[in-house]
Amino acid sequence: MRRPIVFPDATAVVVAYLRAGLVEHGQPVPVVTRVPNPRPARFVRIERIGGMQLDVVTDRPRLDVHCWGADEGDAWDLTQIVRALLGDVRGWRGATAYDVAEVGGPNLLPDPETSSPRYALAVEIALRGKSLAT
Repeated sequence: MRRPIVFPDATAVVVAYLRAGLVEHGQPVPVVTRVPNPRPARFVRIERIGGMQLDVVTDRPRLDVHCWGADEGDAWDLTQIVRALLGDVRGWRGATAYDVAEVGGPNLLPDPETSSPRYALAVEIALRGKSLAT
Protein backbone atom coordinates (compact mmCIF):
# COMPACT_ATOMS: atom_id res chain seq x y z
CA MET A 1 0.00 0.00 0.00
CA ARG A 2 1.26 3.46 -0.91
CA ARG A 3 1.86 5.88 1.97
CA PRO A 4 0.31 9.34 1.91
CA ILE A 5 2.59 12.18 0.81
CA VAL A 6 2.90 15.49 2.68
CA PHE A 7 4.40 18.61 1.19
CA PRO A 8 6.58 21.31 2.76
CA ASP A 9 5.07 24.69 3.55
CA ALA A 10 6.19 26.51 0.40
CA THR A 11 5.92 29.92 2.04
CA ALA A 12 8.15 28.87 4.94
CA VAL A 13 10.65 27.28 2.53
CA VAL A 14 10.93 30.43 0.40
CA VAL A 15 11.06 32.75 3.42
CA ALA A 16 13.99 30.77 4.91
CA TYR A 17 15.74 30.55 1.54
CA LEU A 18 15.42 34.28 0.81
CA ARG A 19 16.43 35.34 4.34
CA ALA A 20 19.65 33.36 4.05
CA GLY A 21 20.31 34.47 0.47
CA LEU A 22 19.70 38.14 1.17
CA VAL A 23 22.03 38.09 4.18
CA GLU A 24 24.67 36.29 2.11
CA HIS A 25 24.43 39.06 -0.50
CA GLY A 26 24.64 41.93 1.99
CA GLN A 27 20.90 42.67 2.09
CA PRO A 28 19.71 41.66 5.59
CA VAL A 29 16.10 42.78 5.13
CA PRO A 30 13.10 41.16 6.83
CA VAL A 31 11.40 38.42 4.80
CA VAL A 32 7.93 37.84 6.20
CA THR A 33 4.48 36.44 5.48
CA ARG A 34 2.59 39.44 6.87
CA VAL A 35 3.28 43.16 6.71
CA PRO A 36 5.13 44.01 9.95
CA ASN A 37 3.88 46.61 12.40
CA PRO A 38 5.75 48.87 12.60
CA ARG A 39 6.53 48.62 8.92
CA PRO A 40 10.22 48.87 8.00
CA ALA A 41 11.22 50.88 4.93
CA ARG A 42 12.58 47.74 3.19
CA PHE A 43 11.16 44.24 3.44
CA VAL A 44 9.91 41.29 1.40
CA ARG A 45 6.55 39.56 1.87
CA ILE A 46 5.83 36.07 0.56
CA GLU A 47 2.27 34.76 0.21
CA ARG A 48 0.93 31.53 -1.29
CA ILE A 49 -1.89 32.41 -3.67
CA GLY A 50 -2.62 29.00 -5.14
CA GLY A 51 -0.95 26.37 -7.23
CA MET A 52 -1.61 22.66 -7.34
CA GLN A 53 -0.21 19.22 -6.81
CA LEU A 54 1.40 18.07 -10.07
CA ASP A 55 1.77 14.39 -9.32
CA VAL A 56 2.04 12.00 -6.38
CA VAL A 57 5.22 13.59 -5.01
CA THR A 58 5.32 17.13 -6.47
CA ASP A 59 3.51 20.26 -5.30
CA ARG A 60 3.70 23.41 -7.43
CA PRO A 61 2.51 26.35 -5.34
CA ARG A 62 2.12 29.83 -6.79
CA LEU A 63 3.66 32.54 -4.62
CA ASP A 64 3.24 36.29 -4.66
CA VAL A 65 6.46 38.12 -3.83
CA HIS A 66 6.23 41.78 -2.78
CA CYS A 67 9.32 43.96 -2.23
CA TRP A 68 9.06 47.31 -0.45
CA GLY A 69 11.79 49.95 -0.53
CA ALA A 70 12.54 53.44 0.74
CA ASP A 71 11.91 54.74 -2.79
CA GLU A 72 11.11 53.22 -6.20
CA GLY A 73 14.76 52.64 -7.06
CA ASP A 74 15.41 50.91 -3.75
CA ALA A 75 12.31 48.72 -4.15
CA TRP A 76 13.39 47.85 -7.71
CA ASP A 77 16.93 46.96 -6.60
CA LEU A 78 15.60 44.69 -3.84
CA THR A 79 13.19 43.08 -6.32
CA GLN A 80 16.04 42.29 -8.72
CA ILE A 81 18.08 40.59 -5.99
CA VAL A 82 15.05 38.58 -4.83
CA ARG A 83 14.22 37.65 -8.42
CA ALA A 84 17.78 36.44 -9.04
CA LEU A 85 17.78 34.38 -5.83
CA LEU A 86 14.44 32.79 -6.68
CA GLY A 87 15.75 31.83 -10.10
CA ASP A 88 18.52 29.89 -8.38
CA VAL A 89 16.38 27.95 -5.88
CA ARG A 90 16.67 24.64 -7.75
CA GLY A 91 18.27 22.00 -5.59
CA TRP A 92 18.14 24.08 -2.42
CA ARG A 93 18.66 21.77 0.54
CA GLY A 94 16.10 23.38 2.87
CA ALA A 95 13.56 21.44 0.78
CA THR A 96 13.88 19.61 -2.48
CA ALA A 97 13.06 22.31 -5.01
CA TYR A 98 13.00 21.02 -8.59
CA ASP A 99 12.52 24.28 -10.43
CA VAL A 100 10.94 27.70 -10.37
CA ALA A 101 9.02 29.52 -13.08
CA GLU A 102 8.24 33.21 -13.11
CA VAL A 103 4.55 33.54 -13.95
CA GLY A 104 4.24 37.29 -13.42
CA GLY A 105 7.18 39.60 -13.91
CA PRO A 106 7.99 42.54 -11.66
CA ASN A 107 5.48 45.35 -11.73
CA LEU A 108 5.22 48.53 -9.72
CA LEU A 109 2.36 48.17 -7.26
CA PRO A 110 2.48 50.99 -4.69
CA ASP A 111 1.14 50.02 -1.28
CA PRO A 112 -2.57 50.98 -1.26
CA GLU A 113 -2.53 52.17 2.36
CA THR A 114 0.70 54.17 2.42
CA SER A 115 1.66 54.68 -1.25
CA SER A 116 5.07 53.20 -0.29
CA PRO A 117 7.04 51.96 -3.30
CA ARG A 118 6.47 48.24 -3.82
CA TYR A 119 7.16 45.83 -6.66
CA ALA A 120 5.38 42.51 -7.05
CA LEU A 121 6.11 39.35 -8.99
CA ALA A 122 4.72 35.82 -8.95
CA VAL A 123 6.50 32.49 -9.18
CA GLU A 124 5.62 28.83 -9.17
CA ILE A 125 8.05 26.49 -7.45
CA ALA A 126 8.02 22.70 -7.69
CA LEU A 127 8.66 21.06 -4.31
CA ARG A 128 9.04 17.38 -3.55
CA GLY A 129 6.86 15.85 -0.85
CA LYS A 130 7.77 13.15 1.67
CA SER A 131 6.02 10.01 2.77
CA LEU A 132 3.83 10.50 5.82
CA ALA A 133 5.21 8.27 8.58
CA THR A 134 2.60 6.02 10.12
